[in-house]
Amino acid sequence: MKKTLFFLAFIFIIINSSEAQFRRRANAPSDTEGGLNYSNPQEYVIADIQVTGLRVLDKNALISLSGLKVGDKIKVPGDQISGAIRKLWKHGLVGDVSIQIDKIEDDKIYLNIELSERPRLTGFTFEGTKKSKESDLREDLNLIRGRILSDAIIRNTELTVKKYYVDKGYLYADVKVIQQEDTVNRDGVKLRIVVDPKAKVKVNKIDIVGNEMFDDNRIKKKMKKTNERVRISLFKRGAELLVGATKPKNIKSFLDSTYEVSGKELKEFINDNVKLNFFNSTKFIESEYENDKDNIIAFYNSHGYRDAEIVRDSVYANNENSVNIDIEISEGRKYYFRNIIWTGNFVYDDATLDKVLAIEKGDVYNKELIDKKLSFNPKGTDISGLYMDDGYLFFRVNPVEVAVEGDSIDVEMRIYEGEQATIKNVIIAGNERTRDHVIRRELYTIPGRKFSRSDLIRTQQMLSQLGYFDPEQINPVPKPNPADGTVDIEWNLVERSSDQIELSGGWGGQLGFVGTLGLSLNNFSMRNLVKGKFNPIPTGDGQKLSMRVQATGRQYQNYSVSFTEPWLGGKKPNSFTVSANYSIQRARQYEDRDGDGVSEYIPPYGKYNAHISVKGITVGLGKRLRWPDDYFTWTNSLSYMVYGLDNYRFSGLDFANGSANSIAFNSTISRNSVNSPMYPTGGSTISLSASFTPPYSLWRDIDYEKVEASERYKWIEYHKWMFDSKYYLTVVGKLVLEAKAHFGFIGSYSSEAGIGPFERFNLGGDGLAGQNFVLGTDVIGLRGYQNNALTPPYDRTIAQNGTGRIEGGIVYDKFGLELRYPVTTGQAATIYGFVFAEAGNNFDNYQEFNPFENYRSAGFGARIFMPAFGLIGINWGYGFDTVPGDTERSGPQFHFTIGQQIR
Repeated sequence: MKKTLFFLAFIFIIINSSEAQFRRRANAPSDTEGGLNYSNPQEYVIADIQVTGLRVLDKNALISLSGLKVGDKIKVPGDQISGAIRKLWKHGLVGDVSIQIDKIEDDKIYLNIELSERPRLTGFTFEGTKKSKESDLREDLNLIRGRILSDAIIRNTELTVKKYYVDKGYLYADVKVIQQEDTVNRDGVKLRIVVDPKAKVKVNKIDIVGNEMFDDNRIKKKMKKTNERVRISLFKRGAELLVGATKPKNIKSFLDSTYEVSGKELKEFINDNVKLNFFNSTKFIESEYENDKDNIIAFYNSHGYRDAEIVRDSVYANNENSVNIDIEISEGRKYYFRNIIWTGNFVYDDATLDKVLAIEKGDVYNKELIDKKLSFNPKGTDISGLYMDDGYLFFRVNPVEVAVEGDSIDVEMRIYEGEQATIKNVIIAGNERTRDHVIRRELYTIPGRKFSRSDLIRTQQMLSQLGYFDPEQINPVPKPNPADGTVDIEWNLVERSSDQIELSGGWGGQLGFVGTLGLSLNNFSMRNLVKGKFNPIPTGDGQKLSMRVQATGRQYQNYSVSFTEPWLGGKKPNSFTVSANYSIQRARQYEDRDGDGVSEYIPPYGKYNAHISVKGITVGLGKRLRWPDDYFTWTNSLSYMVYGLDNYRFSGLDFANGSANSIAFNSTISRNSVNSPMYPTGGSTISLSASFTPPYSLWRDIDYEKVEASERYKWIEYHKWMFDSKYYLTVVGKLVLEAKAHFGFIGSYSSEAGIGPFERFNLGGDGLAGQNFVLGTDVIGLRGYQNNALTPPYDRTIAQNGTGRIEGGIVYDKFGLELRYPVTTGQAATIYGFVFAEAGNNFDNYQEFNPFENYRSAGFGARIFMPAFGLIGINWGYGFDTVPGDTERSGPQFHFTIGQQIR
């Protein structure tokens, strides 16, 4: 009421002041002077309107805004004049305005609108802000150069900057907007936005009263964003729990004593009472504080206290940098479920629905649990999913409390099943480069099929794994058509480039610096290539073409190319892959300097007249399986490789001239259920791979102990088994845990032939492939140790002297944990930091193999994925153990990686 009276009074003052202003401008000192009688208004016709004081604004536009025009009849004095002034002020274009009478002739009146234009904004600057915050503020502020500067704009600018700092925790930030005349443009004004952020306001202490069923720490733990400073008293209950009734006199007696406590008690204590704020912000933000109060009530509700409420809370200053918070809670009584009644259900009986709901009579009443079990349960089935997976898109369920007696509640589940919905149309939007058929072949939402919520989720996952679209923006939109019982599914996609350019370098041991240049086209189109359609490269059919070159100059060169068609024939997800590889490593000449028949290396100026080359081709077929589920794939490949040696002695190979041939069949069964290829937050990958060569030793009639090495290895034989697994779990929020385990084994078909030097394992370092292309060695990374540091034999002179010890392990294991947190997962880049712990070992015989004896490391790092360059990793690792042959532990190591590391 007071506000209404104040507003009316303000309008009255404005009207009277406008009339008074008009009277002054008309130079009428008395009621009758100048032919005007203010006690008896007269009607006049406007003969002309002039405008003075204009600089930029248009005269006719101003007259139009006033609502006056030539030919109108007005009363003087009257409301038309004051109304015209209010209209001009309303638009904010003028600072001061008055309307005066130039002259009156009979019943004609000549008016002049005298005004001063408001200045225009020519620029603005900040004072007292950091560059990073200034950039954010410029985006938030709606300040456009050339715009007329009104009081509202200045006020909004001040409030916007103030709000920005308050949201950052600067509760007492002071903001002033100062107008300065532009010396270059006299009609313009510059704004100087002066900010004094003062100190961040943090939460000093949170006091909770009225809570009898849950202690303070347990309630504070539910406040996700409003955290008080860490206090030693936070651990008091933990110490009391561990020591029981007998408290130690000092720290030494505590450490020297043994106390027994059950795992359940300790777990409950940690879950309920320990809330460490080392990684939590303690700044006070009002909006987040309001959300945290809702979290407290939700916590009480989830434990049966449906009447719980916060009856009072206050936030008050502790000092200029911190506040205290008092919260008073009314808990109410605790309620329990009594009867759960189903009505309206015909498709599923009560027993089936009770089993899915999984709430028994006598369970603590939990409204949040009901909603989860009815609508969406991330950890299992729910009622909506049960119906919607069977096509009942129009299904609804409404839980209603029908009786509350004492501490017991009866809930009636009122169901509307509706009709089953059939998918009518599937619409794809947002794919400009990728053809529709590439997307549609991955869809589980197919026209004519019954609607299924699980099919939507599965399709979303499949489209994410393609890598062509931003996983966070894959949005299925069901559009129900109740009239005919159908539904249209619209898939809204945002494309991102999946092609990659690899430009990297790594240190390759004896090879020195190895440079790599690669190009991977992951959405390639052979059809467009043949037709000559380039935009700028032929894309859109989901095929993969990769080309890669590695070199250290003339000493080492590697060339590889591969092509994959993921849907051979276009009807079934059967992949076809063909790849070719050529590598050569050269060495300087050897000469018999002493005449003893032993060639020795002549450093450093000899010619490259010794080399080993590897030529290979691989053809593979893959198939997506439906059993045990459709996450499985089965891939088979056949490869042929030729190792050619010309005057080249390699450790363990024992011949310098000749060739070795390898024909190998590989079969891999794998399962991939991760929800995003670049930053998985759930799911797993697991694969078992087996490679076999023909068992030549079973029919070759040679003595493997006496035969020349060139004849022994003419046909390579082995069987090789590889197991790789990774599991992803969202710990809390965006924090993700990756757990992984890897094993590799190489065996022979006969003890006479033994295990040759081919396909062995090198362990340690960054795991960059290509450093040991010779003999097909698998390079496995173990951060915290130098490259290939954990590769037997550890006495290098044994291999170099050719005593029969072959370099490389025949069995290895590796385990790891990695805790990741994303910086950004946007379309332009995916960046995340991590801490890790790893352990692994490499053995050259099965007798020494022990999966519990490992070399350990830990560290931290970051990974950056950019669509054009792939995944770049920066790692700092610390090796805790001593490498065989060394006297000190490995210590700190820095690693740089390119590409996704499989192991």
